Amino acid sequence: MASARPSRILAVCCGAHFVHDGFTDIIYLLLPVWQGEFGLSLAAAGLLKTLFSGALASLQVPAGLLAERVGERRLLALGTFVVAAAYFIAGWSAGFAALAACLLLGGAGTSVQHPLSSSLVSRAFEGRPLRTALGTYNFAGDIGKVAVPLAAASLIALWQWRVAVIVLAIGGAVAALAILILLPRERHAAVAPQATSGKTVDSGSGFVALCAIGMIDATTRTGFLTFLPFLFAAKGASVALIGTALSLIFAGGAAGKFVCGAVARRVGVLRTVILTEAATAAGILLLLPLALAQGFWLLPLIGVALNGTSSVLYGTVAELATPERRARAFGVFYSVTLGAGALAPVAYGAFSDRLGVPTILAAIALVVLLVVPLTLPLRRPLALLAQA
Repeated sequence: MASARPSRILAVCCGAHFVHDGFTDIIYLLLPVWQGEFGLSLAAAGLLKTLFSGALASLQVPAGLLAERVGERRLLALGTFVVAAAYFIAGWSAGFAALAACLLLGGAGTSVQHPLSSSLVSRAFEGRPLRTALGTYNFAGDIGKVAVPLAAASLIALWQWRVAVIVLAIGGAVAALAILILLPRERHAAVAPQATSGKTVDSGSGFVALCAIGMIDATTRTGFLTFLPFLFAAKGASVALIGTALSLIFAGGAAGKFVCGAVARRVGVLRTVILTEAATAAGILLLLPLALAQGFWLLPLIGVALNGTSSVLYGTVAELATPERRARAFGVFYSVTLGAGALAPVAYGAFSDRLGVPTILAAIALVVLLVVPLTLPLRRPLALLAQA
C-alpha cells in the first residue's frame, strides 16, 4: 500500500541504524579488553577505533554514488552483512594486525548506512514532517548504542569477548537478510515526490559552518567515549561496569535527541547548539575529579548534551540543501564529521600516552567551546528558514 510505504521505509532504516550504531559503539567497550589481551598502548588502541571510523567516514560519498548503480536496498543489506562478517572474523583474531584488518572491513561495511538511510527517509517523507522522521531515525541509532554495548557487556561477563562478538555478528547477519526482504524492491524505494514545505535554504557558507560544527562535535564525542573507559578502569571499574557506564551515556544521548529537539523549537537552533556544547564541556570537566560511584550519576546528563547536538545538526542539513542535492549533502556532511571523529582517537591517544587520560579529557572539554564562534555564519540562513 502506497500510504504505508513511508512508515515501512522508516522502520527498516531505523532497524539498520540500530544495528550499525550498535556495532560502531561496542568498540568503546572492547578497547580496554583488547589493550589488556594484546598489550596495546593507548595510541594503538586509538588507532583501532580510527581504522574503523576512518573507513566509515571516507566511504560515505562513494557509497551514495554506488547506490545509484546497484540500488539502495541491496547495498544497505550488503553493508550490514559485511560489518557482521567483520566482527565474526574478529572473534577469531590472534593479534593486533588481524584485529585491525577486521575493523577496517567493518568500517567499510557500515559506511553505507548513514547516507543511504538518511536519503531514503528524507525522500520518503518529502513534504511531510521531515525533522520528526529524521529525529525518529536518529533516536533508533541511539537505542542501538545503548542496547548493543549492554548486550556485549553481559555476554562478556558470562563468557568472553570473542563469544560476545560472534553472537552479535550472527544477529547482524540476520538483520542484513531482514533489510533485503523488508525494503521495497524499487531502486529508490520511496513514494512519489510531494510538494515540499518550502523550508529549504540553499546556503553554501552556512553549510560549511554546519560541517565545521559537526566536525568539532564528532571529535568531542569520539574522543570522550574512547578514553572514558580508560578513566573508569583507572578508578577501578570492571568491564561490566564500563559497559553500564557507556549505556548510561547512550541512554542520555537517546533522550537528548528529543530534549534538544524540543529546546531547539523553543529557543532556536543556534542557542541550542551553544547550550549543549557548553554543557558537554562542563560535564566532562566535572566528571574528572569525581569518584566512580558519583560519576555514574553524571553520565546520563553528559549523554544528553553530548549526543543532543547531532539531532539538531542532521535536521538542519536537510533544510540547508535543496531536495535534489540532499543525498549528496548528507554524504558530504557525514564524511567530514565522521572523518574528524575518526582521527580524534589516534591523535588524542598519542598525547594521552604522554600526558595521561585526565589531561586529554580536559583538553577535549575545552576544544568543544570552539563551536561558539562557528555559529555566526549560520545566523542568516537559519533566519531565512524561520521566515520560509
